[in-house]
Amino acid sequence: MAEIGPAAAAVAEDAVAAVWCWVDGEPGEGLPIFDRGLQFGDGLFETFAVIDGLIPRWAGHRDRLRQGLARLHFPGELLATLDSEVQHLVAGVRGAWVGKLIVTRGNSFRGYRIPADSAPRRILVLQPWPRRPVTHWRDGVTVRLCDIRLGSQPALAGVKHLNRLEQVLARAEWQGESPAEGLMCDQRGRLTEGTMSNLFLRRGRRVVTPALLECGVAGVMREWVIDWLLRRSDYELFYESVAPEDLGGVDELFLTNSLIGIWPILRVDGIARAEWPAGPCARALQAAVASAMPWLSNGYDGPLG
Repeated sequence: MAEIGPAAAAVAEDAVAAVWCWVDGEPGEGLPIFDRGLQFGDGLFETFAVIDGLIPRWAGHRDRLRQGLARLHFPGELLATLDSEVQHLVAGVRGAWVGKLIVTRGNSFRGYRIPADSAPRRILVLQPWPRRPVTHWRDGVTVRLCDIRLGSQPALAGVKHLNRLEQVLARAEWQGESPAEGLMCDQRGRLTEGTMSNLFLRRGRRVVTPALLECGVAGVMREWVIDWLLRRSDYELFYESVAPEDLGGVDELFLTNSLIGIWPILRVDGIARAEWPAGPCARALQAAVASAMPWLSNGYDGPLG
């Protein structure tokens, strides 16, 4: 088992895996029953890689935290505490882990009103890096169209808040590991994102991703891909909505996520077109990811937690 730095609570441990947890910077694994994150989903979270004591792309996660904390009216000084605390707690970690930072509003007894003296709660969890089939990167994945649609709420669009019931219900539409992901539409029936990922598609030089103005989560890997595209002369980036029935005319599709990197989409269940071969844009992005973030490419086989 990989080494863990500052003392943490071992929530579950066996010969295969261990889960480590800190609450408000101290080892712990329990929450008060009046925590507003538990009662109302009042909070947000970030999921990120932890590689040998460092958090790659932490600046992107911190920026999304900053935006989310502001949208949910958390104290402005909380970000600095989260920034220093998380980096301190993971500094001694060896191997590859998945980190999850959860921020809740703290406690209140009843009612939705935010207490004037609310004390936000900080939870950090480390779990072993997952193994996924190398074919997801090499050949692409099969996805399905979900029946559940995302609600429209511009005030929360882009924020990774704790209310994930839409994704929970969408993922409940199928069991097992195949298909690998489900695509979700907004209330107008336009493709928005995956249950755990962001979506890109290409027609010729045009690379399109949904704008996420009314719903969806603005992923950190999505922002990395957008920045990569904006620095290229061979592709043009557009923020557009696409209907599922229009997918048959695209040249390639791919998914992005901070824990998977780039997955080409090979098939979409329910779409007449037989399949999309992994295209040049996805392959170029995979090469860029392999260089910058090797743990996100081709079923990374390096040291694991």
